[in-house]
Amino acid sequence: MQLFTAQSIGQRQSVVVTAQLQQAIQLLQMGNTDLQSFIESQAEENPFLEVGTRAAQPRSSRDLTLPSQLRSGGDDWDRIGQLAADPGPSLYAHAAAEIARLPLSPAEAMMAEAFLDALEPSGWLGQPLAAIADRLFITEAEAEQLLVKLQRVEPAGLFARNLAECLALQAADRGLLTPAFSTLLDNLPMLAQADLRGLCRACDVGMDDLKAMLRHLRSFNPKPGATFDATPIPQRAPDLIVTRGEGGWRVDLNRSTLPTVVVRSDEARRMSRREVTANAYVAERLSVARWLSRAVEHRNQTTLKVGAEVVRRQIDFLEHGPARMRPMVLREVAEAIGVHESTVSRVCSGILIATPQGTFPLKTFFSAALANREEAGEAGSASAVRHRIQKMIAAENPEEPLSDDHIARIIGQEDGVQLARRTVAKYREQLRIPSSVDRRRRAIVSRM
Repeated sequence: MQLFTAQSIGQRQSVVVTAQLQQAIQLLQMGNTDLQSFIESQAEENPFLEVGTRAAQPRSSRDLTLPSQLRSGGDDWDRIGQLAADPGPSLYAHAAAEIARLPLSPAEAMMAEAFLDALEPSGWLGQPLAAIADRLFITEAEAEQLLVKLQRVEPAGLFARNLAECLALQAADRGLLTPAFSTLLDNLPMLAQADLRGLCRACDVGMDDLKAMLRHLRSFNPKPGATFDATPIPQRAPDLIVTRGEGGWRVDLNRSTLPTVVVRSDEARRMSRREVTANAYVAERLSVARWLSRAVEHRNQTTLKVGAEVVRRQIDFLEHGPARMRPMVLREVAEAIGVHESTVSRVCSGILIATPQGTFPLKTFFSAALANREEAGEAGSASAVRHRIQKMIAAENPEEPLSDDHIARIIGQEDGVQLARRTVAKYREQLRIPSSVDRRRRAIVSRM
């Protein structure tokens, strides 16, 4: 066999993902807030680039190829309405202030810092007492004595090590910690199983006395620290706004949060005249600024196209609510507006849309179609079925909760959507709704 080297010339086509193309793809996935941060970071490196405070109106409905009932409007998002109220002191600050009021020695006050560090948002201790004692170089008995003092702070239940101890601290604070109540707290698993007769025997009380104890127990807070750190997550302003106009539904970019790219061409010309040697640098930076301006404009137009097509297909949802959500997939929207399916997917991943039914991620409107009977008409969506299940369980008789199989039969008979029992169970778990057995147990305990 003879080996030799040779050169050949050929042509081939391939897709090269340049740095600018990667940035353009990233821009499609950004909401208005992330987009502004990105443009600001670019402006720090480019002297010919600035961030505008308000975006210009989209070119026109003709440029966007939108129907007349979906043409762009001009309503701004009320950002003042999204400002959260003062949440007050944090759990750590409150607990530290309460400990400062206790009659502790200087050494105990220093050791209390270790308990504060172990405090979880629920108000419970997040570390075993033995671990805290080892950290402080004291015995577990000494740590137990200090913990008893710390558990006197308000609200009652802070620094508890488990649920039973948390409830016991609150019962003692109200003067309800009788031997029978202590036994009830020692048998919380029986209460979770709604074994009321077994609890009567264990506590050596009658059913009426047990009902009275359960009424007191329901008034306790199992997580007393949650009221301090329950700061609401600030709602990000939507990127698209849907409103009803005289001619139908209108879709608009949220101009109050949408940044614009300002290209400082005049400054570039002045610098070129003043410093001839800087012409190459000026041309490169000015080219980058102009490209970013075009990329942001393309991102805005694509976002508006996708949002408008989604709204056009989900008008029943806008008028009647989640129960009328239509099934829709990415491919349908992509074919309707003439873009690739991956482009629609990227746009929907980071965009929020405000509708009369609430503010949702744009991807919420994409839901698979479920099988139905031929006489039932159009196929139902998974989102609509989940909403139907939620409403059925909310309206059920607590003493006779609907089983998953029963829910599947009702939806099949009334809505024509064929569901398996395991499908109902999956949707119920996604909605964080307990099973019918657990709902029945809770109903038995709640009516005590």
